[in-house]
Amino acid sequence: MTTSNMKVTILCPIEIVWDTVTNLKDFSWRSDLKDVKIIDEHNFIEIAKNGIETYFRITECIKYQSWIFEIENKNIKGTWVGKFFSKGDKTILDFTENVISKKLIFKPFISLYLKRQQRIYFKDLKVKLNCKKS
Repeated sequence: MTTSNMKVTILCPIEIVWDTVTNLKDFSWRSDLKDVKIIDEHNFIEIAKNGIETYFRITECIKYQSWIFEIENKNIKGTWVGKFFSKGDKTILDFTENVISKKLIFKPFISLYLKRQQRIYFKDLKVKLNCKKS
């Protein structure tokens, strides 16, 4: 299993950050996505620009605190844990992915892949919120 964690402080109130991150209907700010298909209140599919479909099952959603999924696509399977912390007008995000590679050839690159995805996500989020990241 490979674990990738990234903590970021965004200079925006937690309510705005939470509403942006958890709004599956507005993914326009995500530079890596082509589409999001909402199946029901607990399941959705993200379709990357390269066509890879990743299935998400929400296992926990506590407003302004945590958003947790099981994730799976043709290459990986695991969990994604998003923790949200308010510190005045700042929001601290602590996102952790724990995944296993389904393909032997992908195993050596999985850690780099996860870190790259997290960097892209946080960069896009910062632009969307028009807030500073510290």
